[in-house]
Amino acid sequence: MLRWIANNYKTFFWAFALAIAVWISAVTSADPDETRTLPSNVPIQIIGQSPTLVFSDEIIKEVEVTLRAPSSIWGLIETNPQLVSAILDLSSLSAGEHTATLQIQVNARPVQIVSVIPSTVTFELEPLLQKTVDVDLILSGEAAIGYQVGRSTIEPVQVTISGAQSKVESVKRIIVSADLNGIRENFDKVLKIEVLDANNQPIKGLNITPDSVNVFLPVSQQGGYRDVAVKVNVTGRVATGYRLTDLSVFPQVITVYSKDPQLVSNLPGIIETQPLDLQNAQDDVTSRLSLILPEGVSVVGEQTVLVKAGVLPIEGSVTLSNELIEVIGLENGYTAQVSPTGVDIILSGPLPLLDTLTRQSVRVTVDLTGLKEGTHQLTPKVEILIANIIVQSILPNTVEVVISPINATPTP
Repeated sequence: MLRWIANNYKTFFWAFALAIAVWISAVTSADPDETRTLPSNVPIQIIGQSPTLVFSDEIIKEVEVTLRAPSSIWGLIETNPQLVSAILDLSSLSAGEHTATLQIQVNARPVQIVSVIPSTVTFELEPLLQKTVDVDLILSGEAAIGYQVGRSTIEPVQVTISGAQSKVESVKRIIVSADLNGIRENFDKVLKIEVLDANNQPIKGLNITPDSVNVFLPVSQQGGYRDVAVKVNVTGRVATGYRLTDLSVFPQVITVYSKDPQLVSNLPGIIETQPLDLQNAQDDVTSRLSLILPEGVSVVGEQTVLVKAGVLPIEGSVTLSNELIEVIGLENGYTAQVSPTGVDIILSGPLPLLDTLTRQSVRVTVDLTGLKEGTHQLTPKVEILIANIIVQSILPNTVEVVISPINATPTP
């Protein structure tokens, strides 16, 4: 038996190899390999980084990976993209410049890594540095006339910055900026920190704790100054049939001044304008008016105010009864009977226009264009010859029209 096997081992070997080839061919045809690029980039995971070292600058965050794998494996990867990861190992690396090869791990088999773009990462590691810096307040703009800004308060007055040694050492100022232009009330806001170098350029990539501070600035009014409201003095009445819809003034509040602070203190809190005449007004009125000021009191800034008065017609409605219906579009050789012969119309619009309305201003028609002999239910059309008058309703909304040949007796 052993001699027979020895004499035929080559036959056994070739039979085994053929069986393996057939098996591989069957598996490949049922689950063919595909080369694809992952639909989304793979994020880079950093391991082994020393807590005393940081990157000098930001590194790339993700890479493009192309794989070759059976279609069944691609189904797993597409369902769970976390099966593919890119590892940047910083173990045993010291401060300085380095170029490291990314390690691509795929938790599925069989898979062949075709390409990684980029496959290496160049970076510089620096010692982690931390220091505490005072916060400077930068003010811009001025308070409104007659107001003064008191001493500022910042909380906290210092912040801690940390990051790469070269960046931390380049920090010259930590600032917050406050705009006081036209301010009349206390300034109390939380402002973001800005980190600047020697050229007043912002430095990024640093951790700031906290990253914002609270700034408080007291604002008070100086003696002899006072803010008072403006009251519009109106005379006359708008035209009959019209109404006053709006009355506005700009500015609504003005600042007055007197060398004698008591004079401004005695003011009732308002200053009236010169009279705005609305007698018989039928449209909006816009005017610049002076202010009525007590002796010894003056206005700071613009000496007049802008006043706008909105004037609109009063809306009303009217009913026209039994307006006769006119037939149009009837073909030659036919006659038409309309039932009913008239309709009631409810109109709405400005009262001054409604007062001018006459029956000659209204036309009610039914259009028979293209209609043949028979009975038809039609909606009358109302034309108003005066603009801005609206048809609210027609009663009845439809009428019956009987079309018949001339000299024919209509069927009742």
